[in-house]
Amino acid sequence: MIYWDNAATTYPKPAAVQRAMDRALTEAGANPGRGGYPMSLRAARILLDCREQAALLCGEQDPARVILTPGCTASLNVVLQGLLRGGGRAVISDLEHNAVVRPLHALSPSQPVYDVVPVEPGDPEETVRRFAAAIRPDTRVICCTCASNVSGLCPPVRQIGRLAGQAGIPFVCDGAQAAGHRPMTPDEVPADYLCLPGHKGLYGPMGTGLLVCRTQPAFPPLTQGGTGTASADFVQPHELPEGYESGTVNVPGFAGLAAGIRFVRQQGEALPRRQAALMREMYRILRRMPGVVLYTPEPDEEYVPVLCCNLGAWPSEQAARLLARQGLAVRAGLHCAPLAHRKYGTLARGMVRFCPSAFTTREQMYRSCKIIEECARKALQSEK
Repeated sequence: MIYWDNAATTYPKPAAVQRAMDRALTEAGANPGRGGYPMSLRAARILLDCREQAALLCGEQDPARVILTPGCTASLNVVLQGLLRGGGRAVISDLEHNAVVRPLHALSPSQPVYDVVPVEPGDPEETVRRFAAAIRPDTRVICCTCASNVSGLCPPVRQIGRLAGQAGIPFVCDGAQAAGHRPMTPDEVPADYLCLPGHKGLYGPMGTGLLVCRTQPAFPPLTQGGTGTASADFVQPHELPEGYESGTVNVPGFAGLAAGIRFVRQQGEALPRRQAALMREMYRILRRMPGVVLYTPEPDEEYVPVLCCNLGAWPSEQAARLLARQGLAVRAGLHCAPLAHRKYGTLARGMVRFCPSAFTTREQMYRSCKIIEECARKALQSEK
């Protein structure tokens, strides 16, 4: 199998991730922050290590501002539902994942409380103008993905964040597809709240996520419960980070995530450059193939390494099934992002998505292109 579904979950994980999780299970199996004995303290130290690694990755000075969550979706729910709990509207891009759209829709199913702004590829100034024009007196949050999980297109989040700051509106960034590929520092992503998954480009396990609060949350935690602090008080504490981490935190998972982030940081800029070069080469090969339908220009610095296509007139699921029988693990369909597929005109049949990881080789890419060519030929023949 040649694994191309890294935009959903990276596989395989670095060996250090598995080792860290094994150690956590055998040496730190107690609840963190709940006891003063050595095993509990080791568990707490693992969580602190993960916060510190995440803070270094995101350019955050205070690790306590890194909240550990079950995933990027959970992080987005905490922020969006918190900021709009008392009313108001959101401004979002037309590339957003359902992790953004569905929480907003749930706040008011009968009357949407969000305005959708089209991102203009290659024209960041026009995109920012559109965001500015969408701001209303009751706008309470601006939310934008750092990179589309469908096309890889990166909106100008730096400029959008500055716009939000000038307007005094909290800026939320969904970094699901960008973390590990692009810088997450305040200069590059000036978000008040940065939401990240652990299991994608940070090479951690599933069930881990991060919420980096560059602004002290002005809303209560979404989940209430035990924090190991102020236990005599029935009122949920709001202090970072424990007030937003009720219950028992996934220590083995965050041990793995800390190791994954360390792996990414050790690789430095060479890792995203290598993956970007691989996808540019793959794009150039596919562009010359009859029957392969591409939807974006050749990816440049405006894109993360995600490439979507279709084969002839086939539905994407049909193409993916044939590719899977030939040994390629790809993701087909709408990728939980119907707004983006509406933008690209593929809402009816979806797309087939390819995304490399640190472990994808050029030889695998060449082999995959040969398989894609064979399948595209079959797609064209079926249309005759």
